[in-house]
Amino acid sequence: KKLLLALVYTALTAGANPAQAADADIIIPLLSGDMKKLAVHDAPVATSGAPFELADGAGRATLEDYRGKYVLVNFWATWCAPCRKEMPELSALQKTLGGGDLTVLTVATGPNPPAKIAEFFEQIGVSNLPAHRDPRQTLARAMNVLGLPITAILDRNGAEVARLLGDANWHSESALAILQAVIAQEP
Repeated sequence: KKLLLALVYTALTAGANPAQAADADIIIPLLSGDMKKLAVHDAPVATSGAPFELADGAGRATLEDYRGKYVLVNFWATWCAPCRKEMPELSALQKTLGGGDLTVLTVATGPNPPAKIAEFFEQIGVSNLPAHRDPRQTLARAMNVLGLPITAILDRNGAEVARLLGDANWHSESALAILQAVIAQEP
């Protein structure tokens, strides 16, 4: 029954706009384990141009600055227990796939002082993820982040193609297969 629904869903989205349905066509068959919680959008959803603070007070950026590559943007907080569990998996993902075609972007939302973020990363042994901040939750509110952690997959055009509420193993076989498949698409 789920397969039939997935096929109907795929056919409807492909008929509506073949270019926009490509991500769903690729992602849905690969959903398993924690990735079953991944909500794949019918069509890419525009993201916000709201700024966030770069790590170490190095200025501000927007999601627009990451156009041209896939971005896995994770909204989290130092006080969030599921975030503590998930962050090492995001770190492992960055080590495995991060770089040329994928960026793992972590944004601490709410009152997360830089010293607390540094302490959090040190405690969990993460040194390869950015300590970006959204202290006034400007970006989080604009992206409808209602709970933590929330992780969104953005396509090369900066549009959101999927979102997962809650923690997940982002270094699992399913997550890696999904991300490798979407990255392999023609730019």
